[in-house]
Amino acid sequence: MPSQITAQGLSTVIPLYVIFLGGDIGEVAIISALQNGAITIGSLAWGRIIDRFHSKRPILVTSFLFVLLCSVGMYFTNSVYVLYLLAVVLGFFMVARSPVTQLLVMESVQKNLWSWLFARTSIIGSLGMLVAMIIGTVGSFYFDLRPYFLICAASSGIAMILSMSVKGDGIHIERSSIAHSLHGLRYSISNHHFVFPKFLEAYDFRHIIALFKGKISNEIGIFYLASFFFYFGSNVYFTAWTPFLKNQHFSNGDVFLNYAIQMVTMLLVFFIAPKIISKFGEERSTILAHIPRILAVLIPAISLFFMAGALGFPVTITSACLMVIAFSIFSTSSSVIFFKSIPQGFEGKYLGVNSAVTGVGVFAGSLVTGELTKSLGYAAMFVTASVVLVVSLVLYQTYFRYRLSHDKTV
Repeated sequence: MPSQITAQGLSTVIPLYVIFLGGDIGEVAIISALQNGAITIGSLAWGRIIDRFHSKRPILVTSFLFVLLCSVGMYFTNSVYVLYLLAVVLGFFMVARSPVTQLLVMESVQKNLWSWLFARTSIIGSLGMLVAMIIGTVGSFYFDLRPYFLICAASSGIAMILSMSVKGDGIHIERSSIAHSLHGLRYSISNHHFVFPKFLEAYDFRHIIALFKGKISNEIGIFYLASFFFYFGSNVYFTAWTPFLKNQHFSNGDVFLNYAIQMVTMLLVFFIAPKIISKFGEERSTILAHIPRILAVLIPAISLFFMAGALGFPVTITSACLMVIAFSIFSTSSSVIFFKSIPQGFEGKYLGVNSAVTGVGVFAGSLVTGELTKSLGYAAMFVTASVVLVVSLVLYQTYFRYRLSHDKTV
């Protein structure tokens, strides 16, 4: 919980602080892209370190220590350029806890209890995210943004102290085991973690490369491409959301409250999503999940077109909640579909390619948001993001049709 308080708190306050220092959506987009790039590289680096040394406690302590130091550094800086550097360090070290958490869950209980403990971990983590937003909402009435970094630092310090109780011995499960576990894979995707069980080679991307040559060597290439557009379009929205709210003259407290309500919605949908997927099936649920996602991105654009910027709090809440409702369903259904699509013996490579594609989509989404908004404005930017999500929807439908046709011929 304290680690999630820090992570969610920093992801919210950093864009606000960039704007406070005089930056705009361009600077927010750059800092988001740099941090997401560092997270992707860190996922690969720390995973290799875990497999090589099995040093869970030192990695956790190191991760939380550097997050603490970055939080303190952000408290003292008044330069956006220093924030760029700190964001890279923060992203690289913050992600170190993710594979450790996954492996600790799998080592702590029997295999038939993995689903229960992963679900419990997700709920506790989500509660931590909610606490971070409540602190920000209430704290905005009493202090400005800068002291919030010290709250994040203190929370990371608590996480560091607690992580010292993690035992260094016991079962040594390799990271590749996550690729063999639907529960671990679902947790990874829903929590936006990138997992690279093996170093990838150019040959591993052959299914995607074949698509650009006009061929389909395996339908999984269509799935990868669909995932890329899904995360690309989604992250354009997420990168722009905080600057957009500030552009609409929302106070810092309003921004934190917006995210707090979003967290509550995500917790509630967590319990409902499995029932929805059970009723409609994984394929239909993945398709249906795109609809609220696309609507969520279009709502602020339509409001700006027809309300001349008079964007109310209920409108933004509706948009934000639809985003998490869609992702809660999508992350669960798509992870099941992906798990079923992996040939036996190729789990590590397929999961690594999926993580790489997701990482590139997230990075590219952050990178283009600033220039796209500066050139076209917020309304056109949201419309563009919705079009990208429609492309993702069409590709997923193509993937399902192709797989069904392929199964019939076999």
